[in-house]
Amino acid sequence: MTKHGKRTPLIKSLLSSQQTAKVAALVAAAGLITAAGVVSRNFYQSDSTAPINTVTAFSATDSAASRSAARGAINSADKNTTFVTVKINGDSRVVLGEKPDMTTVKDVLETGNITLDPSDSVSPALDSKVTEATVITIDRANADVETTETEIAFNEVRKETSDLPKGQEKVETEGQNGILETTALVTKAGDKVVSSNVFASWVKQAPVDKVILVGTATSSSSSSSSASLGTTTPAGEIQSWAHQYLLSNGYSEEDFTAANYIISHESGWSPTATNPTSGAYGLAQAYPGSKMVSAGADWQTNYKTQFKWFVDYCNQRYGGIVQAYNHWMTYKNY
Repeated sequence: MTKHGKRTPLIKSLLSSQQTAKVAALVAAAGLITAAGVVSRNFYQSDSTAPINTVTAFSATDSAASRSAARGAINSADKNTTFVTVKINGDSRVVLGEKPDMTTVKDVLETGNITLDPSDSVSPALDSKVTEATVITIDRANADVETTETEIAFNEVRKETSDLPKGQEKVETEGQNGILETTALVTKAGDKVVSSNVFASWVKQAPVDKVILVGTATSSSSSSSSASLGTTTPAGEIQSWAHQYLLSNGYSEEDFTAANYIISHESGWSPTATNPTSGAYGLAQAYPGSKMVSAGADWQTNYKTQFKWFVDYCNQRYGGIVQAYNHWMTYKNY
């Protein structure tokens, strides 16, 4: 899902027919959303995003605080956070960002990640002042909203248990791939795709891990189930790096299992995941994504930077990754 686009100043792009303007839209809903889902999106992020020191807990998964991005919920997250609704060819979303960076229409667009074509119609004007009641409308001719689905690979988790004889294995849960739904604004000339701008991608269905129980009981041992989260086999490059990073820094297999479960449900391990109803961004669905600048200036696209921020966040707020996992399992957000 990661896309690396060349950054182009908004005004220059609007004045030139040869360039597109890189503009961004962080997204936050103004009402309670009851349907579960994590969303990802590769929107260009402004270079001027300021660091945010306060770590807050907003998940992008279920109908918890992160899915209820009303004014009260946003206030509880960060007093400096605000939002403005953006409607792109009829598809509504809300741009989430810091108040100093969200004073005009141009500011709002540059805070998130929408791509403006020179021929796009934008209302109000780019220099218009905005409030949380503002609705910015972007209309693009000859463009359609298209939705696609891709699979999210499940993981294999091995858990030791003294309920089975040593060496015996039993499949407790069969694995099932998840579904990542992606929505894009597609412009065509006849049957040829001229441009395809992804503005939302969410975990429509979270993957289900394949859980294998591994017996440890001997004739002299007593039978009691283990509370361990087990050992997870990484799937893919990003997970493999995250697994090695944790083990190299004193963390355990159980920590990776916990991290994998959270991130698989939050973003499907997509570094550009953006929730269209809360604006949460990246692997860990940071709220807003610009918080991750504390881990590196390349937080928009670098999964390593994002994962390091995730680990620090779990340690700061919950005292560890497993503790964050326990909170997630109870509240379906962290």
